[in-house]
Amino acid sequence: MRVVMFGYQTWGHRTLKALLESEHDVVMVVTHPKSEHAYEKIWSDSVADLAEEHGVPVAIRNRPDDEELFDLLKAADPDIIVANNWRTWIPPRIYSLPRHGTLNVHDSLLPKYAGFSPLIWALINGEEEVGVTAHMMDEVLDAGDIVEQRAVPVGPADTATDLFHKTVDLIAPVTTAALARIAAGETEFTRQDRSRASFFHKRSEEDIRIDWTWPADVLERLVRAQSAPYPSAFTFHKGRRLEILSAVVSEGRYGGTPGRIFYREGEGVVIVAGADARTGRNHGLAVTRVRTEDGRELPATEYFTSMGGYLTGRP
Repeated sequence: MRVVMFGYQTWGHRTLKALLESEHDVVMVVTHPKSEHAYEKIWSDSVADLAEEHGVPVAIRNRPDDEELFDLLKAADPDIIVANNWRTWIPPRIYSLPRHGTLNVHDSLLPKYAGFSPLIWALINGEEEVGVTAHMMDEVLDAGDIVEQRAVPVGPADTATDLFHKTVDLIAPVTTAALARIAAGETEFTRQDRSRASFFHKRSEEDIRIDWTWPADVLERLVRAQSAPYPSAFTFHKGRRLEILSAVVSEGRYGGTPGRIFYREGEGVVIVAGADARTGRNHGLAVTRVRTEDGRELPATEYFTSMGGYLTGRP
C-alpha cells in the first residue's frame, strides 16, 4: 500500500522505521516542529531526519488544517495514513482521505488511557499491564475500532522508563500486523467498549507536585512514574524544592499529619502519608534518595539529618 505517515518523537520514529522496512511504500511524512515542552524533548528521535535519509518528502506542521497540506496529501494518493504520537486533531477530510482511512497507533490498551501520557497515568493508577493499540481513526480521539493490540505486564518495580522500553518495541509488530489485515481486505474490526473508556490530559508541572494526603502506595508509584529522563516528583522542605528520586512504601504504619518527617526505617526516611493518616493505620512513604534545589543527589538518610518538620506542596 501507499502510506502517508503522521508522527512525532521516538514513537513516530519507530513507526516510520517499521513502515520503511515493510513491504509498503511510504510516499510522504508529516511531523511537528521541534518543541521545548519538557515532555516533548524526551524520546525525541527525529521523524523528519529519518524520512529525509530515505528520500521521503516531509511536511512540518503544528496542525494539519491548511489547504497546501491537503493538496499535498491528495497528490500523494495514499491508500492509508498511519499516525503515531501526532499531537493535534486530524480533521475528517484528512483522516478519511485515503482509500482505507487512517490507522492510529497509541501506547495504551484502549479504550483505557486515551489521550496523553498513558504510560505514566497507568503506572500511577496501579495498572497490571500496559500496551500498544492500532485502531482506525474516527471523529472521537482514540475511539475507533481496534485492529491490533498487544500487552506487556507491569512489574512491581517498573518505572515509566521501563514501560516505555517495553512498549516501544511493540510498535513495529502491532503496526505491521494491523496493516497486513487491512491490506488483505479486512474491514470489520473490534469495536471499543466506550463504557470502559478513559481520557487523560498532558502532564505538567502541577502533576508532579507531591500531595502528601495521597496514600503511600500511590505516591510510590508517582515517584516511579517520574523516573529519569522525566521530570522528578517534587515537594518542598524548609521552603526549598526537593525532588524525590526513589522511595518505597514503609513496612510499619505511621500516624499523624501528612507530610511529617517522622522516622528512619531501613535505608529510608518515612514521611507520613494519606488523608486519614491520623488513624495510625496507614503506611508511610519511605524516601530513599533525593535531589536538592542546587542539584545535589544524596541518600535521604544523609539529607534528613534530624527527624521532625514537614514536607509541603508549596514553599
